Amino acid sequence: MISAESFIQSAGKFGFRLYSGVPCSYLTPFINYVLDSPELDYIGATNEGDAVALVAGAQIGGVRGVAMHQNSGLGNALNPLTSLTHTFRIPLLVVTTLRAEPGGPKDEPQHHLMGTITTSLLELMEVPWEYFPSEVDEIEPCLRRAVRYMDEEHRPYALVMRKGTVEPWELRSIQEARPGGAVLPGPAEPLHMRRDFLEVVHAATGDGDVVVATTGYTGRELFDVGDRENHLYMVGSMGCAPSFGMGLAVTQPQRRVVVLDGDGAALMRMGAQATLGYERPPNLLHILFDNGIHESTGGQATVSRSVDFCAVAAGCGYPRTSRVSTPDELAAILAEDSGGLHFVHVPTVPGVKSPLPRPDLAPHQVAERLRAFLGTDR
Repeated sequence: MISAESFIQSAGKFGFRLYSGVPCSYLTPFINYVLDSPELDYIGATNEGDAVALVAGAQIGGVRGVAMHQNSGLGNALNPLTSLTHTFRIPLLVVTTLRAEPGGPKDEPQHHLMGTITTSLLELMEVPWEYFPSEVDEIEPCLRRAVRYMDEEHRPYALVMRKGTVEPWELRSIQEARPGGAVLPGPAEPLHMRRDFLEVVHAATGDGDVVVATTGYTGRELFDVGDRENHLYMVGSMGCAPSFGMGLAVTQPQRRVVVLDGDGAALMRMGAQATLGYERPPNLLHILFDNGIHESTGGQATVSRSVDFCAVAAGCGYPRTSRVSTPDELAAILAEDSGGLHFVHVPTVPGVKSPLPRPDLAPHQVAERLRAFLGTDR
């Protein structure tokens, strides 16, 4: 095991100064160290492909960069790695984690397939790779090989990070909030924790509803508040909850579909809102809990504080948007008869119960249970 400092300081000798990516728990010390360093820049991307493109632009601008992400998100980076950096011959260093490594530690089910194919996928994309160094004396030789290839071939090089490679690094800095220029309707400051609102959702939804909770702590917290057969707790698939909910809403028009989204997830796949705003399923309620951070992966900030989510939803065609600051205000919206597609922005205070349990059903069992509830399993 190495320290984040030992790798990043060595990388600095080779000119790597800019880092961009999407958090993974394996990467937490790595990202936190960069965030704490006044000499380095970390730009949190909304998806892995954006990180690759951003670092490619920095490389053209004369600064070496690192794009880093979880291997489950490697598919999001496939397009720019094959069509941008390969075609334009732009070198950059990719750090991808190896969740669900074959023969390695037990991991979540959504990582199993990608854990098996991560290195093969890199090879298929013609991106040479080696394992991220786990000993201090391996760091500089590893970086030297990477830089030599990048300089000679003008193409990306990847380091595959296994679990437990980097020692923990507690985030010490406070990331600056950068509000946008729009005037937000109603209170914008978070006053309550997400769990307070989830308890309202649980109390206000019944057998006629389906509740889809985004990946991370939202689904786990809803499960802890109270598990039901009409719940679906997404794992992985970050940003896909609204699209999944739309599919349910158009095929189950007699039911209300409540999608519980998060700021990081919504930013990752904001284009889904344009499709929703065009189709406008009248039975879908899209609730976005916004605590301003990627809470389940170490608390790194999202860019949500400079985004007017209600303006985005309205611009995408949602006929109704609201912002609430208290559980009672959300309860009033949930008690309404459906008035068409509705987007609700809920600023929240970070924090979760510890320890927070995981659903005791496997994801495929949750899906089977929901199909049985809907009567679509025949």
